[in-house]
Amino acid sequence: MRAGEPELGETPKATVPASTVVVTGAAGWLGQNLVRTLAGQASRRRIRCLVHEPGDASLIEVVDPRIEVVVGDVRDPAVIDALFDGVGRASVIHAAAVIHPARYVRELFDVNVGGTQLVLDRARRVGASRFVHVSSNSPFGANRTSDDRFDEDSPFAPYMAYGRSKLEAEQLVQRSYDRGDLATVVVRPPWFYGPYQPERQTQFLSAVRRGRFPLVGPGTQRRSMVFTGNLVQGVLLAESVDAACGNAYWIADAEPYALRDVLRTVRDAIEAEGLSVSNRRPLAIPRIAGVVAERLDALAQASGRYVQVLHVLGELKDTIACDISRARKELGYEPATALLDGMRASVRWCLARGDRL
Repeated sequence: MRAGEPELGETPKATVPASTVVVTGAAGWLGQNLVRTLAGQASRRRIRCLVHEPGDASLIEVVDPRIEVVVGDVRDPAVIDALFDGVGRASVIHAAAVIHPARYVRELFDVNVGGTQLVLDRARRVGASRFVHVSSNSPFGANRTSDDRFDEDSPFAPYMAYGRSKLEAEQLVQRSYDRGDLATVVVRPPWFYGPYQPERQTQFLSAVRRGRFPLVGPGTQRRSMVFTGNLVQGVLLAESVDAACGNAYWIADAEPYALRDVLRTVRDAIEAEGLSVSNRRPLAIPRIAGVVAERLDALAQASGRYVQVLHVLGELKDTIACDISRARKELGYEPATALLDGMRASVRWCLARGDRL
């Protein structure tokens, strides 16, 4: 048992969360869910949010009068100075990142590594009480077999440039803890789903509805996924539980899902919300197509270019699954929402916005 680790069956000890919290990436998929949950907590006096675009500010400001929005780039030192101005011993939840750059691989390192370094530095200067860093499954690549699951002791094997950038960011966070600069926690979520999703996820739902989303290989390869509400729970536990400091945790739904079951469940969720679904079977693609896509992706990234369709297709052939046992034991994390209900919530959010699926 590690120092500070709760006994089996013991409720993890938690501190009272800071009355002021700083959130980067507040207009993103996780950010919008997180900010709304924070706004529902009476103990939060100030919620300082970083958003990238001026148009994003209104998405956040209307949620609650305690929300203060700073607009700008996480790579800009002046913007990060403004974000931390006057916040005192705040909690910091660093969710700002680039997953799919518009064109160039360099952006992944500029934002995910350089931006993290700036936020860590300013958090240290103000004496932040806790720094929660949102990482990814990508620093670990793919599982060796379809039965394997990553845990917190699994070796790093970063997948492409995104995986390397998120690994470098994790290492910055860990070094900050090791030096005694900050009380840090890393959370590692896999594939998100749920409300406030980006357009690419809406396109995924639409493609599944029409039978046009590819099923690469046999479909038995498994994916850990995380409903945004479950992820918010994990992040806030990482912010408050005493034993979390200095550690990293996988935060996902209770069990991984076979890819063919994911597609079937999405169809069921869409039908359950009153929409018709095509009878067309998912587009079957041999696994070798995913292998070819991965190689082409690697060639493109080696030249500094990023092609999203190649990257996504190359990953679909693999099992990417994790074990959440440590988060359950040490944080008291318990994912309440599984795939069908979470996907139904996602579909309802799309329909309420008037999105076409």
